[in-house]
Amino acid sequence: VSTQSTWGLSWGASKLVDVAYGVKKLQIMLTIVDDKVGSDDLEDAITGITDYVQSMDIVVWNKI
Repeated sequence: VSTQSTWGLSWGASKLVDVAYGVKKLQIMLTIVDDKVGSDDLEDAITGITDYVQSMDIVVWNKI
């Protein structure tokens, strides 16, 4: 997921969190420059990685 790169996007720390029955979710912190990176475009790019991503939830956005 963090291979998606563009100007205005900075990836932060990440960790795998147990959900249930051996299922894990990946939590990633990121910061975006709102004028340069659209949140919808970023979400489409992440959910488009269908081999690894089943769904996506936004917990917190850090926008500059």
